[in-house]
This record gives sequence, C-alpha cells and structure tokens, in this order.
Amino acid sequence: MTGKLDKFCLVAAVFALLSLVFPLSGVHIETGKNVAFVADLPGLASAMVACVVVGVIFTWYGVTSVVRASILLLIVVFGAWQAVAALYHGGLAGYASYGFWMFILSLWALVWRAIDVIANYHTLENGKQQTANLIVPVAFGIWLLFLWEVTTAGCGVPQVLLPPPSMIGVRFVNSTGILWDDFRQTFLKAVIAGYVLGCGGGLIVAIAVDRVPFLKRGLLPLGNMVSALPIIGVAPIMVMWFGFDWQSKAAVIVIMTFFPMLVNTVSGLNAAGRLERDLMATYASGYWSTLFRLRLPAALPFIFNALKINSTLALIGAIVAEFFGTPIVGMGFRISTEVGRMNLDMVWAEIALAALAGTAFYGAVALAERKVTSWHPSFRVRRH
Repeated sequence: MTGKLDKFCLVAAVFALLSLVFPLSGVHIETGKNVAFVADLPGLASAMVACVVVGVIFTWYGVTSVVRASILLLIVVFGAWQAVAALYHGGLAGYASYGFWMFILSLWALVWRAIDVIANYHTLENGKQQTANLIVPVAFGIWLLFLWEVTTAGCGVPQVLLPPPSMIGVRFVNSTGILWDDFRQTFLKAVIAGYVLGCGGGLIVAIAVDRVPFLKRGLLPLGNMVSALPIIGVAPIMVMWFGFDWQSKAAVIVIMTFFPMLVNTVSGLNAAGRLERDLMATYASGYWSTLFRLRLPAALPFIFNALKINSTLALIGAIVAEFFGTPIVGMGFRISTEVGRMNLDMVWAEIALAALAGTAFYGAVALAERKVTSWHPSFRVRRH
C-alpha cells in the first residue's frame, strides 16, 4: 500500500526528528563541558540522519515484500555501523546523550517493521520460506547484540560489570585453545557420557515399568523424589564418590536426565490407540512384538521430547557440577576461576561457548527427530 504512513514509519520519523533536536554528546562530569566528537562530527551525524531519512521514506512507500524488508535491514545495518563509529571513533563512548538514543530508537522502529514483514511471509516454495524463516532469528539476534554493544559503550558501563559483545568476541577468538580444552572436558566427556547413560537408563526402566505394573507405583514416586534433589547438594556427593574428573559430572547428569526420559517414555507407551492395539491382538501379536512394532514408534515424539529437554539439562548440570571440584579444565571451572580474577570477558566467552554447544546439541536432536518421526501424524501437524 504505497504512501501509507504506518505506525513504524511514524515512530521512526518522530525519533529521527528528535535526534536532530537533542545533542548527540553528553556532559563531561569532571569539566562540566559538552563532549564533542573527536573525529568527523558533521560527517558522522549527517550519515546517521541520512540513514534514518532514507529508511523512513522507504517505509513510507511501502515495505510489502521480503526483498524490500531485506533492503530496509541493509539501511539499518548502515545506520548501526555509523552509530558504532560515532561511539568508538567519534568520542561518544560513555557520553552519548538524548540525540544518540533517539537515533537508536528510530533504527529500532525500522528493524521492527522489516522483521514484522519477513515473519509474516508465507509461500509454498520451500526454499524461499526457509530463507525467510532463517532471516528473522538472525536479524533479531544481531539487533540484540547491537543494542548490547551501544548500551554498554554509550552509557560507559564498566567492563568489569558487563563487557560489550565486541570485547567478548575478541577474547573468544584469542582463547580458542583454552575454550577447546574446556569444551572437550565438559561436553565431549561428561555431557555425552551422562546424557547417553541417563537417557538410555530412563528408556530401559520405562519399558520395565510398562512390563511390570507394580514397578510404576514403586519407581515413579522414587524417581520424582530423585529429580527434585538440588544439584548443589548432589554434586559434592558425586565428587566424593566418583572423584574430581568427568565421571562425577556424568553421574550428576544421569540423575538429572533419568527421570524426564522415564516419565515421557511411560506416557508415550500409552499413546497408541485402542484400535491399533486390537488390530495387533487379532494378529496374535505378543507383548514384545506389539512394543517394537506399535507402541515404541507411537512413543517416539514423547521420547524425543525428553531427549530435547535433557540436551539442555545435561550441559547445565555438568557446568554446575564443575563448581564443586574438577581438574584445572572445564567450562564450570573456568567460569568460577575467572570470576574470582574479575576477567568477565573470559567468563562471557565461556557462556557463549556453552550457549553455542547447547544450541547445536538441541538442533542435532531436533534434526534427528525430523528424520525419524517424519511419518508421525503429530509431526505433520507441527510442520503445517
């Protein structure tokens, strides 16, 4: 709808005008004078204003397609680049004033408009739809990192409290050797071992509970009690039992992942319909044949649900367990040690590594679910 002044365009225009009225720089606390740009103030300010003006005009003429929304995002990227340049090369770091924040808010309105258009895009072409689905989380995530960067730099937040993402990224790149050793100790050893043992044990016990009914009354309440145990209480005991290496962390993970798999599998084994069971009975199918041909396939969505839940619980459990005793390596050890040294950039680098590892692990389980249960009716419902 060409020429329609929607709310996003109006908000961006208002904040753009306010950014022209208010000063970009603040007042130096010691001297009491306005802080001017060290570098090219007119050039940077003009580029910032021009970016918003172009974005508002572009939005005025209508952002009605993914292509136009992507162009609008590129305009915002240019404006964001100018804002970062104003902070670090123009002298605004720590002294950004109302005009600068009005400019950031105008960019926010443009970003919102572009992401809103892309998020509401629907097409039967699988490639285009997947591209649109990918753009939304990527653009939103980058925008949040940008807000984190300009907020910490513009407000002069001490790095010991909250370092900017750029500083964390530099430390991440410069510490790949240490991060790899920590990842191998925590994830490749403790998480994988505990995850396999906990989920596998929960699955086997769930089948036993289904086969022997009285176990349901005895094991499920006990499992509920064990799952409610606090990690900070269990971890020191596991360290005393299994030592300081990864085995004690794997034991904590087994305790955390066992019960979710047990409960979900028991529920899933009862998900098969009555008609399907009667059909198997007419074929003279026994318990084990019915289990493997009907009930376990019907329980797969429940099992994968537990696997996805446990993929995040396992990593959290391993990191927390390492706070209570570990060799001089591991994500939890590094976090607790670097916090004591006030190296918050290294702490955030470890947090970023844990987030990436957990996301990749969850994504791998979700991908396996897509491949294994693509035939299941519940998957077809979720896909549509």
